[in-house]
Amino acid sequence: MNRPPVRLDVPEDAAGARLDAFLAAHEKRLTRSAWKRAIEDGRVTVEGRVVAKPSWPLKPGATVEASLPDPAPSALHGEAIPLTIVHEDEDLVVVDKPAGLVVHPGHGNRSGTLVQALLGRGTPLAPSGGEQRPGIVHRLDKNTSGLIVVAKSNRAHRALAAAFAGREVSKTYVALVAGTVRPAAGRIEAAIGRSRRDPTKMAVRTPRARSATTIYRTLETLTGATLLEVDLVTGRTHQIRVHLASKGNAVVGDDRYGSAGRRIGSAFGRLALHAAQLSFRHPVSNEVLRFTSPLPDEFEALLARLRKGTT
Repeated sequence: MNRPPVRLDVPEDAAGARLDAFLAAHEKRLTRSAWKRAIEDGRVTVEGRVVAKPSWPLKPGATVEASLPDPAPSALHGEAIPLTIVHEDEDLVVVDKPAGLVVHPGHGNRSGTLVQALLGRGTPLAPSGGEQRPGIVHRLDKNTSGLIVVAKSNRAHRALAAAFAGREVSKTYVALVAGTVRPAAGRIEAAIGRSRRDPTKMAVRTPRARSATTIYRTLETLTGATLLEVDLVTGRTHQIRVHLASKGNAVVGDDRYGSAGRRIGSAFGRLALHAAQLSFRHPVSNEVLRFTSPLPDEFEALLARLRKGTT
């Protein structure tokens, strides 16, 4: 039995993109390495022609199609890791993830992840997410806290992945950033891609960067820092961190993209970034679901110290 076929049209901003990279970016049921294998196995066509070269450059308007077999069940083992479950039903689970918890296994993090924590409590996870990422449709950085939805069924995984790709999921974050943000509210539109200097980092306006939009509002101006509410229009890797750092207002605790908030964040031990609100249509019932998560205690404690001027 095969999964439903994949059919994607190449947009203008993906001109020249590698076939494997394009598929991995727009169809997250498989990793890039898995897409590479699928392409080499002759499972992918471009304009009706089988293309077995992962690096094949794409042209705008081209149609990419793929027929893939059902994934093998994940071989990951569950672990006894406590979780805060906000909502759970037959098809999905919403978790309030603590800072410090990696979402799924990967290089350097083979165990102790959210996926293994869910498996440890007996939660079934959608195999279509992949062997190392069952159920995963979006991610939060290790040191970001807050709301994340995970698919329990393949039908939920397909629908949620499509909703994220179609920008039909509402995500709002609270971020504490270094310095005073000017203007106090605004919209950042700057394409994001891999950094030319360091491929492990993201940067604005790099070659083959993809459009990215972030909307922010000042909630409170503090000594040496600003508390923001941030809406993601797009969902690029490290988008909030990269966009705010490009303004000179790096997220407190983020030594990777800026050191301006190092003094404030030195004793904090995590990113001052929290996924506070999540809203989407249920992939089966079509009911609109809305969830909120309060700031963690350590985040509130940092704000209290800033208000007293004791950091």
